[in-house]
Amino acid sequence: MKIYFASHGTTYDNEAKLASGWKDDELSPLGRQQAAEYKDLLKDLQIDLIACSDQVRATETVRLAFGESLPVIADARLRELNYGDLNGAPKSDVDPAKINHITEPFPGGESYNDALARTHEFYNELKENHGDKNVLVVGSRATQHGLQTLVEGTTIEELLQIPFKWQPYWEYDW
Repeated sequence: MKIYFASHGTTYDNEAKLASGWKDDELSPLGRQQAAEYKDLLKDLQIDLIACSDQVRATETVRLAFGESLPVIADARLRELNYGDLNGAPKSDVDPAKINHITEPFPGGESYNDALARTHEFYNELKENHGDKNVLVVGSRATQHGLQTLVEGTTIEELLQIPFKWQPYWEYDW
């Protein structure tokens, strides 16, 4: 199975340096432009199916990029990490706390292990039901972390040390 991962477009929270988590934030004008550009950025990839979070930022990215040209699975298990009481809080408050919430949930939210379990469940079902397809996954960092820990065997501790650097897509063979 080949999986391509692409980040959702930039949101208003991204621009304000807020950690959305499960807060359902919309794409900013820049994010809508980025989403529209995905069609050209990904045009040389053979994509059979798209999977994304059920959050607006991911579904809007998919809709603007692909319209109804491909089948789409929107699933809550592909959401960003639930920061609980810190959903929508400044990234400067959330980012340093992440390493402390690998096993212990954020107050009112979930731990990284919780998020990994739900994303792994989704990816395993995806492979079981669509293992012969090339799939584009559109999501957030937790969505990608789940994929990387499952497919590459990278630990969440390692991934939390790597600063995010945008690129058009990442490619995984599984």
